[in-house]
Amino acid sequence: MTRPVRPVSLGPRDIVVERRADGCVLLCSQHALGPYPRKLTERLDFWAAQAPGRLFLAQRDGAGWRTLSYGQARERARRVGQYLLEQQLSAERPLVVLSGNDLEHALLELGALYAGVPYTPVAPAYSLASTEFGKLRSIFELMTPGLVYASDRGAFRKAIDAVLPRGVEVIFEPKERPVSAALDAAHGMVGPDTIAKFLFTSGSTGAPKAVINTQRMWCSNQKLAATMFAYFQDEPPVLVEWAPWHHTAAGNKGFGMALYNGGSYYIDEGKPLPGAIEATVKNLREIAPTWYFNVPRGFESLLPYLKEDASLRQNFFSRLKVLWFAAAPLPQRVFDEYNELAYRTCGETIPFLTGFGATETAPHAMGRMWPTEDVSNMGLPPPGVEAKLVPIEGKLEMRVKGPGITPGYWRQPELTARAFDEEGYYRLGDAFVFADEKRPEAGLLFRGRIAEDFKLTSGTFVHVGPLRVRLIEHLAPLARDVVIAGEGRDEVGALIFPNGKIEADVLKTRLASFPSTGSSNRIGRAMVLEEPPSLDAGEMTDKGSLNQRAVLARRAALVEELYRDPPSARTICI
Repeated sequence: MTRPVRPVSLGPRDIVVERRADGCVLLCSQHALGPYPRKLTERLDFWAAQAPGRLFLAQRDGAGWRTLSYGQARERARRVGQYLLEQQLSAERPLVVLSGNDLEHALLELGALYAGVPYTPVAPAYSLASTEFGKLRSIFELMTPGLVYASDRGAFRKAIDAVLPRGVEVIFEPKERPVSAALDAAHGMVGPDTIAKFLFTSGSTGAPKAVINTQRMWCSNQKLAATMFAYFQDEPPVLVEWAPWHHTAAGNKGFGMALYNGGSYYIDEGKPLPGAIEATVKNLREIAPTWYFNVPRGFESLLPYLKEDASLRQNFFSRLKVLWFAAAPLPQRVFDEYNELAYRTCGETIPFLTGFGATETAPHAMGRMWPTEDVSNMGLPPPGVEAKLVPIEGKLEMRVKGPGITPGYWRQPELTARAFDEEGYYRLGDAFVFADEKRPEAGLLFRGRIAEDFKLTSGTFVHVGPLRVRLIEHLAPLARDVVIAGEGRDEVGALIFPNGKIEADVLKTRLASFPSTGSSNRIGRAMVLEEPPSLDAGEMTDKGSLNQRAVLARRAALVEELYRDPPSARTICI
């Protein structure tokens, strides 16, 4: 029986396909992207005039919330912008923010947008979780900041003392000044090519790079999102988000969607970690979102609470129109369980949608705006994005072009040149296949990062991305994460980061039952790792994603041990 789906107005799906003689496939929407603002502050001006008392931003404060309405946010942001203007900041001397999401951070960002000053949010983990401050130091050397903000003097003092250049001022709260004509003049000079911010890549494919984000990128991407989530026009979104603003998914998309569409953004200080997810649960008991984004681990962490707490379920699903995941593949079982929970709670399923993009694409580059049974379906390019699929080893590499694509990396022209092909398409470096070769409109299935794939000695390709996802799901809850090894070897191996203590016999039994169709996806041997992935060594990004290549390089001796013959005592052979 087909279950009813909660009605929601979404964007167009029809696609234009061009197949070239060289095997490349070009995809674009049949619909053009509509007009969008020259700068994002036009939307703050608009909503401050149209709905000055409407809640824009909220942050937990004990039993209640600290809030900023649209009118308050505009007034205070302009005063902060005046202060930033007086500091003579620029792209050569930007504002750098070391701490996470809060109202003060938001005011600094909005003030920088008014003053035409680029700002750089940096992962707090580089200051708080690192012991060597190597990544933070390299960021400071690249950015040459003119002003630094941190929310907590004590917590950030050690990192600041270690890396702050002489003569650079640090502030621990936003400073405001009476607005002068100079701010309005500076604001008038802000246009589509003005740099709004620098966002650092998470480092999953190498050292973090400073991605230039222009006003054109952000504004066009928000127009794109407003087109795809058409219901925002009738119902400004309500968001409850923990994801950090130094990542494009929340800093550009989530924060931007609230601002662009006159929505309300509740800052969730929880995280999908033991001892921190409870804050998210508390917030979701009070605030019912209409659009809910999370990373796969976040959805998985929230699931037990939704199962056990009927009142939480009722509030969470009460007015929710879209669930949205991104940043990593979602386990199929988690996808299925949310669909089941929603149906049991409200008699209809909630569209569980997703998309694909990167820091360099602001981030929305493609999206699946329809229900599917295959969680790896990433959808199609929306209006405003042209996609080129280039055949590589039986798969298709995704490349994209459009107004939402970065002009490049700050002060790294060589990296910029390599990031684009001869036709100006940005190389995402990710592989896809058509869900249905005869029906391109059925969408594209994600098949992992091309750089992670390798060949066995037999010449058989191992597609690491989908294999890792399947193995992690099969081993749940024994494994926190896995790394796939075997390049130039006879069989595939796995290095396993455990989720607590694992009995060797239990793990061997579970591995032996892993479904496989041949040597490319059969796990022949495995080893449990004692040391967790290191942030300082680049094995783990600040958002908790594993850097497969970095782990294999740093633990090369363990890979050799994994394939030793006869096997070591730590190697599990299946």
